[in-house]
Amino acid sequence: MASLSRLYFLTMDEAPIGPVEQVEAACAAGIRWIQLRMKEASDQQVREAAVAAKKICDAHDCALLINDRVEIAAAVGAHGVHLGKQDMRISEARRLLGEDRIIGGTANTIEDIREHYREGADYIGLGPYRYTTTKKNLSPVLGLAGYQQIVAQLRREKVWLPILAIGGIGMKDAGPLLEAGLHGIAFSGMLVHAGDRPAVVRSLEDELKTHEHADNC
Repeated sequence: MASLSRLYFLTMDEAPIGPVEQVEAACAAGIRWIQLRMKEASDQQVREAAVAAKKICDAHDCALLINDRVEIAAAVGAHGVHLGKQDMRISEARRLLGEDRIIGGTANTIEDIREHYREGADYIGLGPYRYTTTKKNLSPVLGLAGYQQIVAQLRREKVWLPILAIGGIGMKDAGPLLEAGLHGIAFSGMLVHAGDRPAVVRSLEDELKTHEHADNC
């Protein structure tokens, strides 16, 4: 599987279509990195959705990561997991999954990133960028200035780790976030609620290409 994409889609619980349908729609629209995120579902529901999502992602040559449920990710052969701040430690997930699986971690502060870096994370989902209704117990909003400050400090510390902005990302945010030094963006509603999903992806890709000269983490 190729290196971490600049466009990363997360399924959402409250949506007009189910999580498996969201995965299929995202793959068809051109997204190549997808996280199956079903916070309110049982292990059995997540396992069933993960099996179906893995088949879809394999058919489109997409990377599938499972949110939180490490054992399910291992059982279905997912490409990796994404762990929240209250989930299993990254080092423990690495022990269970092995070195060839992708492990990402959620962060809201530079201290979170330092911890994930020491634990061996492959990438960071840093946010929220702005207020979003897709996540309960939202951490303090960072805004563009917050990202700029964190990235600048990481560079001073020579911590090089791909960072994705997450939380309330809109169509016109991709460029400024890349200019701030982030690797890319993670999003949900912008794609799920779109009338023409492939057009959304094309527009985002065009926006990213315009700013691909940025010196990203």
